[in-house]
Amino acid sequence: MHSKIYQAKHELYLSITFASFAIKDEAIKSRLYEFSLIAFRHMKWIGESVLADGGTYNYDRTLPLYKRESSFEILEALLTQLKEYQKMTTDSILSQRVKTDDEYLLHYLSSLLSDKSNDHEITAFNMQRKWLETNLDQEQIDALTLFLFDESYKEYELILVYAYMQTRTENVLEYNVYEDLIAESQFHLKSFGNMMSIMGILALPRELHEMTYIVDDLENFIKNGIDEEEAAKVMCKELSDSIKDEELSKFFDFINYQESYHIELMKKLLKKN
Repeated sequence: MHSKIYQAKHELYLSITFASFAIKDEAIKSRLYEFSLIAFRHMKWIGESVLADGGTYNYDRTLPLYKRESSFEILEALLTQLKEYQKMTTDSILSQRVKTDDEYLLHYLSSLLSDKSNDHEITAFNMQRKWLETNLDQEQIDALTLFLFDESYKEYELILVYAYMQTRTENVLEYNVYEDLIAESQFHLKSFGNMMSIMGILALPRELHEMTYIVDDLENFIKNGIDEEEAAKVMCKELSDSIKDEELSKFFDFINYQESYHIELMKKLLKKN
């Protein structure tokens, strides 16, 4: 039962997150993203509770991302998913906390759906592959598309892998490094998800295989993570150099510098080991 609750909350976290990416209204987008971070905290607490009871959990999921055409279609689907999750409520203190958080989200969604002015066209799935009003050529669009698909998966993967590691460590340094890396990857996923939405190519990252996050050799895991960050830096630099748009180039330089610091954070873990 615990693993089913965890999977359902994981899927809910993804649904709220990607609803925030798809919806254009800035106020609704921002509010939904705040709720997605709350759902992620729920995942953390539920995972800790599962481990404390001697159980385990994984990142299996069956969630599809339907190509909705209006804000109300997205909000109604989210409302239905939340109501289904509410049926899993138990009498535990944690479950009651999660329930009351979700009840407020239900109230928020219902209030949005009661006002037709909140319903807008969704273009996040129309495959237009155009970046705002810029005139990027096809080669640049292709490079940007490939980068966003690759990196959105990488950031989703890192969020879950670091969260998995964080719940299993009692070392304060490790815990804090994972906390920082999770927060950074959440920002990157948000940035890339919103960019994918603008381009009409929004899609869920593929599911993680358990070999990705069940770590037997921490040192090797960290070294592989550093290699992955180095590869991301190369991609960012190449994209920054190839994109003939100053704002986009500056953004990818910014991401590149953040990846550099991620490497330094991970090196702290190597020194500790």
